[in-house]
Amino acid sequence: MEGFWENLYVATFARYTVVILCSIVFLAVFELVTAYKNWEEIRRGNLACALATGGKIFGIATIFRYSIEHHDSLLQSIGWGGFGFLLLLGGYFLFEFLTPTFKIDKEIGDGNLAVGFISMMISVGLSYVIGASIIAG
Repeated sequence: MEGFWENLYVATFARYTVVILCSIVFLAVFELVTAYKNWEEIRRGNLACALATGGKIFGIATIFRYSIEHHDSLLQSIGWGGFGFLLLLGGYFLFEFLTPTFKIDKEIGDGNLAVGFISMMISVGLSYVIGASIIAG
């Protein structure tokens, strides 16, 4: 059975499956902390929400990319990916805190493309910084 987990195809499939499951959980957490309903807004054509959500998806995937590349075990990858997600989530709250003149969630929910784009770029940018930190870890 030990050789089974060392097979490249099995290891790739295992990591792929875990990242998909973690992404679903992490996106559900984002859904809980935003004032708007991501998938409902996207279904209605809210491009600002699609940009912000796309940035979150890209951010989560980027964090896991670095986590998988620099840690041998699946458990280490999950641990570092989860920690990276918490940092990304903290960045979301920090973005909201640093813009006291307007509410990020309200602007995205109302379809403000500029805020949706900045939110996406923050998620993408932070994921690279988090990923670089994972490499050092």
